[in-house]
Amino acid sequence: MFHLIVGISSFFSFLDIDAYIGVNIGTDLSDMPTPTEVVALLKAQRIRHVRLYDADQAMLLALAKTGIQVTVSVPNDQLLGIGQSNATAANWVARNIVAHVPATNITAIAVGSEVLTALPNAAPILVSALKFIDSALVASNLDDQIKVSTPHSSSIILDSFPPSQAFFNRSWDPVMVPLLKFLQSTGSYLMLNVYPYYDYMQSNGKIPLDYALFRPLPPNKEAVDANTLLHYTNVFDAVVDAAYFAMSYLNFTNIPIVVTESGWPSKGDSSEPDAIVDNANTYNSNLIKHVLNNTGTPKHPGIAVSTYIYELYNEDLRPGSDSEKNWGLFDANGIPVYTLHLTGADTVFANDTTNKTFCIAKRGADPKMLQAALDWACGPGKVDCSPLLMGHPCYEPNNVASHSTYAFNAYYQRMAKSPGTCDFKGVATITTSDPSHGSCIFPGSSRKNGTLINGTSLAPSSNDTSSARPPQSYGTGSFTTSVMIGVLLTGAVFL
Repeated sequence: MFHLIVGISSFFSFLDIDAYIGVNIGTDLSDMPTPTEVVALLKAQRIRHVRLYDADQAMLLALAKTGIQVTVSVPNDQLLGIGQSNATAANWVARNIVAHVPATNITAIAVGSEVLTALPNAAPILVSALKFIDSALVASNLDDQIKVSTPHSSSIILDSFPPSQAFFNRSWDPVMVPLLKFLQSTGSYLMLNVYPYYDYMQSNGKIPLDYALFRPLPPNKEAVDANTLLHYTNVFDAVVDAAYFAMSYLNFTNIPIVVTESGWPSKGDSSEPDAIVDNANTYNSNLIKHVLNNTGTPKHPGIAVSTYIYELYNEDLRPGSDSEKNWGLFDANGIPVYTLHLTGADTVFANDTTNKTFCIAKRGADPKMLQAALDWACGPGKVDCSPLLMGHPCYEPNNVASHSTYAFNAYYQRMAKSPGTCDFKGVATITTSDPSHGSCIFPGSSRKNGTLINGTSLAPSSNDTSSARPPQSYGTGSFTTSVMIGVLLTGAVFL
């Protein structure tokens, strides 16, 4: 079980680091992708920054030697133990950090999540937990490479408009002051979750929808801070600047902010009429462009704010309202919920995957049904299955799932991806990840000269232990990969 965020970058002057936009991968899906599939997706989408909500060992191993920069997290249920014991913190770092670097490029640790509001009984030991984790990094000479912080809900900021009058809830001063001192002394940053959707929903009509969605406003509709005369054209900037001013109120002026969660749901129940695809697309597209353009905020123009989008996948099993299940950019099968409007950003993100689709065998499909569908595709379906013969490029892995995937996709591409041509009685599904592998280049692939241009293969491993039929057959076995596609961008470099 793991959560993941991925990101885009742009220069951040406070610490000479990059800002990035990211996406979460939740675990409440009916068909979770494997770590190998997630990494294949990240590489295919040229995503260079990820954040895990825990320190999932399989995920960290899958990320090894990819160069992808990783933020790992201490879950809230482990916080009390780490905050009360230096030895426990050292063991956590040894097991989850030292064991994986430098192969896995870990650059930050998020200790807990919204602790002050979600787990207030742990607040007294929060700073100790950060310090113990950092001490363990120092002992391993990793403190320069890996920064330590903790994500906060923006609700800890009171009177957030006008931003210049904002301050942190003073009941948390005994935590916030030493926390900010720690962030300042270690060259780290304040992590903040910013949700304009909830600000809009809870404003009783006071916040215009366009203001929440980054849509252009006429000058007379912009919010103006009467104390600074700064003009605010969106909720996101106002909340971020409120956090900057709140830190200034406590005499901290040189700590940057990373927004660890932000997004907009694409579907809601009857009480959430603005949780729709168009609004989700508008918000996330505009947020990404806002970061990539190095727009910054009115208080700090030109200084982009690192931001993680919540989230990569819809979570169909997540409890709660419809909106809780529909923050994702992709559905559980890896199909885009919508295509982000990122004109001019194609060098850093390839979200428009609607024309780059492939047909593959479903994970867990009945091998007998796969074999029947494979026989049909290579017979009446008129697919050229010669690449699947022994000695030919796509013979290995020699199992029915791998061979079916090749044949299904060849038929799908030959039929110009027409509706219904990737079904095969329910054992096939569409993916946006290229299933080519080794010298086996699938029809429709952009791969050339033995190198996959944007990613890694989703084909089953040649170490697959499922049964294989004799030579010259088209294979038997079970398909072990999934169909997930990722999203997000990379601008410059982070940390």
